[in-house]
Amino acid sequence: MSKKKMSKKAKIQLIIFLVIYTVVGLLNAKLMTAPPSEALKNIANRWIVQFGPKDAWYYRINPMTVIMSVAVVAIIIAFAKSVHKEFKLIPNRKQAFAESLMDFLYEIVESSVPNEKYARTVFKISMTLFLYIAVSNLIGGFIPGVSVDVSIAENGTRAVKFVLFNDTWFPPTGDLNTNLTYAVMVFIISQYFAIKTKGVKGWLKGFLEPVAFMLPMNIVGELAKPLSHAMRLFGNITGGGILVLVISYLVKYMFLPPFLWAYFGIFSGLIQAFVFSTLAIAYMSSQIEG
Repeated sequence: MSKKKMSKKAKIQLIIFLVIYTVVGLLNAKLMTAPPSEALKNIANRWIVQFGPKDAWYYRINPMTVIMSVAVVAIIIAFAKSVHKEFKLIPNRKQAFAESLMDFLYEIVESSVPNEKYARTVFKISMTLFLYIAVSNLIGGFIPGVSVDVSIAENGTRAVKFVLFNDTWFPPTGDLNTNLTYAVMVFIISQYFAIKTKGVKGWLKGFLEPVAFMLPMNIVGELAKPLSHAMRLFGNITGGGILVLVISYLVKYMFLPPFLWAYFGIFSGLIQAFVFSTLAIAYMSSQIEG
């Protein structure tokens, strides 16, 4: 069996990439002289805008979360429109990819929620969550873009500086508020399904099982679900991003970072999107069939 050789054009492109990458790496090694503590001191700071009373946390927003969330939704809608526009009986690669992805997740939903009445609703919710989280993680994982460097003065004021191609785009999933919002949404929908399928009495009775004195533990267990659901995604995405940034700085952005970006941005990012959506399916199905 003959091996497929790399074309001449591909070889030239690879050589050009390696030359540019090496030159940029050497320049970074020469110009990046600040110690890690100085270069990474603002890594945990966020761009926060207060549009109400100073001490009211519910009047604060992270503009980058809002901006990037809109961008993620726009990307998903644009992709969906392009698939719909070119929809054919014999699918092209784009349509085949979309159909395969939806078929894969629907099979998981169908095996978890045999009741067709609820399976479609659970599928729509979990598929939407998967697409949003996956695109968010990919954008924030390995695509360089505009990042925000925020320094906080002693009086608490924040100085915001926009930096181009110094980091990846800010992922909305890197904001705990985003993850907690979707986790709470899944929790509320799960309880709604439980009430609809079992009735109010049956739903309340579930908190007394297997014995009545387990009521406090059952309540704590239910309330812990959205918290753990959100923290798992937040910890993996934020922790992965910080790890990549720190190691990238220490090696002056030479050779190792692309592999780290590939792992945390593509592999780990997609895995976390899958885990979040499958957990959502599990939580909802446990209330429907439990």
